Amino acid sequence: GVVLTLDPKPIEGDWNGAGAHTNYSTKSMREDGGFEVIKKAILNLSLRHKVHIEAYGEGNERRLTGKHETASINTFSWGVANRGCSIRVGRDTEKNG
Repeated sequence: GVVLTLDPKPIEGDWNGAGAHTNYSTKSMREDGGFEVIKKAILNLSLRHKVHIEAYGEGNERRLTGKHETASINTFSWGVANRGCSIRVGRDTEKNG
């Protein structure tokens, strides 16, 4: 009686869909000056946004609408504590540098 899907928005409607997120850091990101390393990594990701989205799987255009705490599939964005951007950096990460 169980149905399983990896579709990012298996049920149409006014909701954000079922996304995925990954927490990521390197040793240099966690050391002094690490926030600058994080910002450089974010810049590098932004330069290949379209390639990354294409590799992410099918159906994400239905989920990444820019509504419901999702970023627009067409625009790369990042921010601190911003749930509606492509990459969200935590407040403590910014605070601790």
